[in-house]
Amino acid sequence: MKKLFVAAAILLSALSFSQGSPDYGGGLKVNINEDGSKYFRIISWAQFWAQNNSDRPLDANGNEQSDTNFSLRRARVLMYAQISKDFMILTHFGLNSLNGDNMSPVGTKDASQLFFHDVWAQYSLGKDHAIGGGLHYWNGISRLNNQSTLNIMTLDNQRQAWATLGLSDQFARHMGVYLKGALGKFQYRVSINDAVTNNLQATTVPVSGGAATYTGRRLLGSKDAGRTFAGYFEYGFLDSESNFLPYKVGTYLGGKKVFNVGAGFFAHPNGSVVADNLGNLSGEDVKIFALDAFYDAPIGTNGGALTAYALYQNNDYGKNFTLGTTYETGSLFHGYLGYVLPVKTKAKFQPYVSYDSRKIEALNDNATQFGIGTNMFLSGHNAKLTLEYQSLKYATSDAVNTLTLQAMIYL
Repeated sequence: MKKLFVAAAILLSALSFSQGSPDYGGGLKVNINEDGSKYFRIISWAQFWAQNNSDRPLDANGNEQSDTNFSLRRARVLMYAQISKDFMILTHFGLNSLNGDNMSPVGTKDASQLFFHDVWAQYSLGKDHAIGGGLHYWNGISRLNNQSTLNIMTLDNQRQAWATLGLSDQFARHMGVYLKGALGKFQYRVSINDAVTNNLQATTVPVSGGAATYTGRRLLGSKDAGRTFAGYFEYGFLDSESNFLPYKVGTYLGGKKVFNVGAGFFAHPNGSVVADNLGNLSGEDVKIFALDAFYDAPIGTNGGALTAYALYQNNDYGKNFTLGTTYETGSLFHGYLGYVLPVKTKAKFQPYVSYDSRKIEALNDNATQFGIGTNMFLSGHNAKLTLEYQSLKYATSDAVNTLTLQAMIYL
């Protein structure tokens, strides 16, 4: 199967491409009045993965697992409608990470089900500000916690940056109200939300004298531990980015000249719970904040472009909190760098590298992750192939090495 990936890499250098996405235009947009002030737009996308990982553990029955597996990483449909100049509604549904282990015979199990990612309505407060509510993605913390999955530069988003996914929210979306807008080159988004009760630790209780668990709303009640607060603030020194929708662009491929710096936070009072040596429960505040910077600009006159991003994030989920190899009290540094090659071919190639370093309080140790890959754009982000090698070293565990080929189309 490794030969397949080598052949795919050769294919990436042989196919042709027309720069940008001229066939896509404004997308699937339908005007419902003559002047176009009332309309709806539909966006649909799918990401298919072929993944090789020689370090997979034995399955539940003690059998060896295949090194190579296929999955439907994402299949989504998003629609938004501008009812008038003041009102908008957005609906977004789909599924994620469907594979041979979680598919069901007739498509009735959880992994096969479509679910709502976003459902929110919005009212404009003048030209540059708006208020809204529902199941929304106007998140705090960082650019990556507001990342669009249509135009990620690397294979996928940095997982720890989606820092509340499944802990206080439903798949990175909270139920609540938000306020967003712009003051010149300064943009902001703030929100007040309900935390979920049935999260990734829905059956967990803290151990006497042990680490915190993210169980505040369930064990302490919604009055004391039911609210979360978030915000993200950024200043753009060069071209302004749109904040019409909450989804942040991963790379513009040189289509804009952007340099933004940002800061954000997430707070969940009494979100985590600890038990003293007698078993008495008390809440611990969950506090996350981040600083980041994003740069994207064309280079020269032959289509070259540079994309760079850096993030520092501090996570406090409570005393010695860890959950798998994804969440932990500690700190994170993440960065990526990509370069669109200035070649006069129809294919548009963007090699890139990424690097993470995490400090884990409970283990008094680190985790590091390195990625190297190439995007091949067949029609901008609307049709692309990505090949990435990634190596994760978590504390004293052996490194896990993964090679992934992704095919993506969105309309």
